[in-house]
Amino acid sequence: MARKIGRRGGNIVTIHDVARHVGVSPMTVSRVINGEKNVREETRAKVMASVEELRYSPNLAARSLATQDSARIGLLYSNPSVAFLSEFLLGILSESSQSGAQLLIESCEGPEGATVALEKMKAAGCDGVILSPPLSDSSRVAKILKEMNLPFVGVAMARPDPTVSCVTIDDLKAASAMTRRLIELGHTRIGFIKGHPNAYASQIRYEGFEAAMKKAGLEIDQSFVGQGYFTYRSGFDAAERLLSHKTRPTAIFASNDDMAAGAVAAAHRLGLEVPDQVTVVGFDDTAMASSVWPELTTVRQPISDMAGLSVRLLLDQIKAHRSGRSFEAVREVRDFSLIERQSSANVAGPDYAPAKRASDS
Repeated sequence: MARKIGRRGGNIVTIHDVARHVGVSPMTVSRVINGEKNVREETRAKVMASVEELRYSPNLAARSLATQDSARIGLLYSNPSVAFLSEFLLGILSESSQSGAQLLIESCEGPEGATVALEKMKAAGCDGVILSPPLSDSSRVAKILKEMNLPFVGVAMARPDPTVSCVTIDDLKAASAMTRRLIELGHTRIGFIKGHPNAYASQIRYEGFEAAMKKAGLEIDQSFVGQGYFTYRSGFDAAERLLSHKTRPTAIFASNDDMAAGAVAAAHRLGLEVPDQVTVVGFDDTAMASSVWPELTTVRQPISDMAGLSVRLLLDQIKAHRSGRSFEAVREVRDFSLIERQSSANVAGPDYAPAKRASDS
């Protein structure tokens, strides 16, 4: 009988377990964890997925066990996008490795499950916590951590909180910029797939889309707005509905790459060519964006770099906490960029007719 890998019964997951699970060498796993570039993206994604599934935490304490600066940091996540988590974990693991910090990883089912996960972390000697979205925007989770007196940093926080250190981009500006680009390509009938309702970034990205449409004098057809949940399947279902209208959108802007990939698949199922008959764009620029065909035009937020910076900010905060010094919250806003690939093009086609502008009403 094959040995079940996991932490139950006291078993500790090792780098060799991860390597066997993926079917690669331990050296390859080490390269991925340390952020080295000479690894195929497909292999990198598989390793990161295995790290998440097996809940592997590199035992890096041996590198700095006797030093005063050694720290045990926790990563708490509740995010349905595997592609986002892979990028996120890559940044966390790489920076943890370089700094000699030990990493604990816990998941929870939204803010309501955070208390149990955080109590486990604190009991395991965790010195501070990094929150991935949507937990990073949860005032409930922030309150729990403050009551526990645990330092923490949020990543990709769309809701500013002057009392919490965070690393983020300007989601509003990013969504507006992508929408303007679609309008520059001649698209006026633009569909939008929202992200999960529990993520504040979903609302902000829609507001960015809305602002750009309004500034261009374009009305938003609410039948072209679909609800997604940041998953591939939700993007597929939403896009299928949007593209089934008699007069369909000529472009779809999905709030993340997973949903955009689902939208591309839905278009193909309906016999539509991307981008000749419908343009599809996403958000994040995860590995998913270059894993589908045509490759996705998307907003790039530097997820791995943001995650790495969050580790450095947290370690600074932990040092201040240990010495009894006050620590002023830091908000780092990183640059985003528009990455244009094969899924977007100028509007074209015999059935194209411009949308009604607000001034025509």
